[in-house]
Amino acid sequence: MKKFFENKLNTVLTVILGVLILTLLGHSVISALTPQTKKPAVSTSDTAYKSRVNPNITKIATADTAASEPTEAAATKPTQPASTQATTVKPSTAPTTVKPTTAKASTVATTQAPTVQFATAIPAAEPADYNEQWNAGYLVAIDNPDKTYKSGQVTLSDHDRDLLERLCMGEFGSGGFVGASLIAQSVKDAMCFDGFTSVDAIIRDYHYTGSTDIPANDNCKQAVRYIFDENHDAVQHRILYMYNPLLVDSEFHESQNYILTYEDVRFFDRWGY
Repeated sequence: MKKFFENKLNTVLTVILGVLILTLLGHSVISALTPQTKKPAVSTSDTAYKSRVNPNITKIATADTAASEPTEAAATKPTQPASTQATTVKPSTAPTTVKPTTAKASTVATTQAPTVQFATAIPAAEPADYNEQWNAGYLVAIDNPDKTYKSGQVTLSDHDRDLLERLCMGEFGSGGFVGASLIAQSVKDAMCFDGFTSVDAIIRDYHYTGSTDIPANDNCKQAVRYIFDENHDAVQHRILYMYNPLLVDSEFHESQNYILTYEDVRFFDRWGY
């Protein structure tokens, strides 16, 4: 009888051990087959830029600039009112500016390896003084500022103001006041350096694809006032092109003069003036 119970106990223990082994094996198989959350293999955001945003950004972004008088234009750049007709046509070889979308990139897009080599900013001869850039009103301090950069005063028509605000919303509405200001500066630089006199012409010739059907939010309206009415700039460098590499590849953009990345959107100037 004693031997019977011992055999019985051994059988039960063997069964339990077998069940435990099968459970562990099954868990391992399931874990191997289940997709795991991974960090994106491609990260185009320079996290350091979070520390390079002007410390007074909240005060700047919420300032009531609606009644502000435009600041004095640079002596080397005449005031040029924007109209609904372009008087200067951009050369047909103008590069394409790809829309930095306001939508979040999909998981697949963010985990793909880059097929285009990312350009890097050309180091400045001297270490950049962030405080100097912030005190001058630039929203983001960069390591490669152009101290010769100066854009002129541009007075927007009511039509162009509304269109530009909507463009900032459609192109980089997710970027808040800073993102919208970067788009607004890109448009103003196109006017000052390439002779455009209307937002319509810039949208057409630079191939902006951001929707202008969505009403602008306060960030976009304040950004346009800051860049145009107060004659400030987002960064101390000309910027003309931008794209989001999480959405598209662009060898053209990466062949240009890389300036900065803000929330995965990469901004560039062209080589030479």
